[in-house]
Amino acid sequence: MKSEHTVSNIVEIRDLVFGYGDREILSGINMTFPRGKVIAIMGGSGSGKTTILRLIGGQLLARAGQVMVDGEEVNGLDTAELYKLRRKMGMLFQYGALFTDLSVFENVAFPLREQTDLPEELIRDLVLMKLNAVGLRNAAQLEPGEISGGMARRVALARAIALDPQLILYDEPFAGLDPISMGVTANLIRKLNDALHSTSVLVSHDVTESFSIADYVYFISSGKIVAEGTPAEMMESADPYVRQFVHAETDGPVPFHYPGPSFAEDLGLEKAS
Repeated sequence: MKSEHTVSNIVEIRDLVFGYGDREILSGINMTFPRGKVIAIMGGSGSGKTTILRLIGGQLLARAGQVMVDGEEVNGLDTAELYKLRRKMGMLFQYGALFTDLSVFENVAFPLREQTDLPEELIRDLVLMKLNAVGLRNAAQLEPGEISGGMARRVALARAIALDPQLILYDEPFAGLDPISMGVTANLIRKLNDALHSTSVLVSHDVTESFSIADYVYFISSGKIVAEGTPAEMMESADPYVRQFVHAETDGPVPFHYPGPSFAEDLGLEKAS
């Protein structure tokens, strides 16, 4: 049930548990996402970061606990209510996920045509405004195959903000980008978040770019939050996992070798323990 007043945290996750069958993916997750902030969720591959985005968007439902978005519990919404809630969200998918058979202009126009009854003249103006915000107004008539990977990511960002969402979800926005494109994308995420007064939830394993724009960081490992704080606090953290992740250390809680018998045991040089 939605409260009558505006909640200070646009997303609240309380005692979340999620899994597939007998395999538990997330356990005991508690997070808050204040309005107007950029929050990073970081951790290694397979740690459950993207799963959290899917739970916020209602693609997945929690096994236990609560996912509250703008005062509404996602698990308790029917299909129509969930679609209405999603209109408050924008999503930048991993690698952009542009429609390859649509032009840059048509990609950004897609959510406006699907979700509104605006006249074509206004849609045109809005699309050009969004493309101008990401520096690609003059690329409006190009096809996705005619632009670089970094430019495609910016088009995807323009599409994600087409409806001026309150909440923007980013799934690995820096993946596969060159250093210049990474810097441009990070700068746009921060500037657009502040201009739209939105909240951005950023899933990434890129430390430098994420720390440069995030207000707060959650670290996930093995389905649990192992550390949280500001980027500055995480840089100085004594937690072994955070230290290994942030400073790219080869030795630490995340082992180099996949768990199993030792090499000496495989060679018959020592007995199995």
